[in-house]
Amino acid sequence: MKKFVFASVMALASLSLVPAPTLRAQDQAGTIQIKDPAEFNAYQMATTQSDPKAKAAALEDFLTKYPQSTAKNAVLDMLLGTYQQMGDPQKTTDTAKKILQVDPNSLKALYIAAFNEKSQCAKTSDQATCDDAGALAQKGLTAPKPAGVPDDQWKQQTDATYPFFHSVLAVVALVSKKDPKTAVDEYTTELKMYPVDKTSQGAALGDTLQLALAYVKLQLLDAQAAREAQDKSKAAVGDAAAAQAAKAALDKANADYLTAAWFFARTWGFAPANFKTQIEPQLEYYFKKYHGDTTGIDQLKTQAAAALFPPADLTTKFTAAKTPEEQIDELMANTPDPNTLALADKETVLSVGRKETADKLWALLQGKDTPVPGTVIEATASQVKVAVTQDAKDAKTADFIVNMKEPIAEKDIPAVGSELKLLKDGGPELDGTYDTYTQVPASATAAASAQIVLKDGLLQTKKAPARKPAAGRRPAAGAATHKKPAH
Repeated sequence: MKKFVFASVMALASLSLVPAPTLRAQDQAGTIQIKDPAEFNAYQMATTQSDPKAKAAALEDFLTKYPQSTAKNAVLDMLLGTYQQMGDPQKTTDTAKKILQVDPNSLKALYIAAFNEKSQCAKTSDQATCDDAGALAQKGLTAPKPAGVPDDQWKQQTDATYPFFHSVLAVVALVSKKDPKTAVDEYTTELKMYPVDKTSQGAALGDTLQLALAYVKLQLLDAQAAREAQDKSKAAVGDAAAAQAAKAALDKANADYLTAAWFFARTWGFAPANFKTQIEPQLEYYFKKYHGDTTGIDQLKTQAAAALFPPADLTTKFTAAKTPEEQIDELMANTPDPNTLALADKETVLSVGRKETADKLWALLQGKDTPVPGTVIEATASQVKVAVTQDAKDAKTADFIVNMKEPIAEKDIPAVGSELKLLKDGGPELDGTYDTYTQVPASATAAASAQIVLKDGLLQTKKAPARKPAAGRRPAAGAATHKKPAH
């Protein structure tokens, strides 16, 4: 993981990376016969080594000296197990691919190679690695039953591996192809393959979380489609079909939020206690995105605990929220002092509020100091970029940029992915002075946001004396610095 905090890749998701199931080598029917005494002695010496490193070296040496040996398949299978025992993913993958050169339909080799390539794809987003992982998974789903393998044994093997292969295809779709729709379909197919009583733990639970995150990505795509449909409807005044299509597209985009919340709730319900505190903020955030507040969220948790998939009429059970602009107008009307708003709420007002509402808030904020709790996206001695809102964290982008007053000592530069907190919560705390902001329109890959720039940044691990604002720092009302959104 690239040391960023993106809850979609938090540790719970690693539950999906379970050890390879026990799969019998499909090429070891019968007794191995080696007629050459020297070859037989080399085989015996290699296969009886007790030290894994010595055994791996001896097996490799055997394959080099006797590439056409009748024991080649058995030796490759032992070498594969030895590298797994040693915890060497690269050599494990290389050996699995050597087995596939001999037996292209080896389910065991396909599984293990795909397992390691999936992990690398998720970590690096490398196109070639992701493509290879996808090809291995597709091959695994279509590999024929080997001759001599009983039907019941083959069913056990496919039951153990097919869900994983669909998980691989989901990761490839989401990470490499930027295709959340296919990722949602693949995760859904995977989860339907598990017995219901197995979906509350292990790989199924980890990928339930990933399905929630895939719906978050899908919502951005559907929201873009909704904006385009609305533009067409506005251009075709009086066209009932265009208006209906625009409403349907908007309803679909909004429903994605609620579906994501369902799967977050499902994961939260069965996750270990130490993961619940990481999942709950996302659950609440996306439920509020759909519903407007957290009223009814306990009902959602109860329903999600009882069923893996949401009912078809889920959106009728929870009222959709007002538009973002209407919510912000209501928030501002009910907040006598906007300075008391949470930092993420201030960013939301500045990003999607009506222009006059955003300008009014900015006039109050500019020139004032504020802490910036959030996830570090990028950091140098002179500048720290932070993701504060959940949308920014999910997109791995900074919505706050803090330019430091004095360079940060190299040893104190916060690590990418680390959390900035208030001092009262343990710190370290990053403070700065509101300087400028730029509205960033929504796109197919990112929600609307505001990029807020602060100056005179200060990183502290213990409380510093209060800073007095410079004379004349605060601008007169109406003189806010406000960059127009890019088009």
